Amino acid sequence: MPITNKQKVYQSVIKELQRYIEINQLNAGDKLPSERELSDKLNAGRSSIREALRALELIGLIETRHGEGTFLNSYQSFQTVELLSSFILTQNNIKHEIPWTKQIIEKEATKLAMEHLTEMDIEELEKIVQMYKEDDRLHHYFFSFLLKKTNNLLMNRIWMLLEEFSSTVPKQYYIDGFYPRLIKVIRDKDYGSIESIFTNPS
Repeated sequence: MPITNKQKVYQSVIKELQRYIEINQLNAGDKLPSERELSDKLNAGRSSIREALRALELIGLIETRHGEGTFLNSYQSFQTVELLSSFILTQNNIKHEIPWTKQIIEKEATKLAMEHLTEMDIEELEKIVQMYKEDDRLHHYFFSFLLKKTNNLLMNRIWMLLEEFSSTVPKQYYIDGFYPRLIKVIRDKDYGSIESIFTNPS
């Protein structure tokens, strides 16, 4: 059955390229299947394949050389997940959900990180707040540190994707007092107060 949904075409092209790369053990600079080959394998129109490949090239995964074909630029284990996520997160009807979803992850990450944070780590959080209190990047650095301390790589990667795509939606800010309050709760290991702090950050 022909693929009609653009997002499915993107996903199929990415999966097919991933399979081809892994089976053939390709490295950067190696040649990939042509548009015609991908079109035949995926039963998709060549214009759709071309559009998907163009998107992958813009992101930097592949490189098209005129008259030669398409070549692998770079390949990392997480890259396919990130690319698939990017096609989802750029949909207009989903963008407004990014801040809310990020907040859920940040709240749960705080609970999870609390089990692993040492007094030295907490002092580092205090330094981050002090150093970036007048800076838009405070939120990013604060939660980047916390997410690393969760020892949950998947949660960290999902948050980083959402953080990256937050540039396409209104910025999410907490007032200045939010971070010191959260640090106090972390130091006291007061799990019960985390929910209320995120619900009422003032």
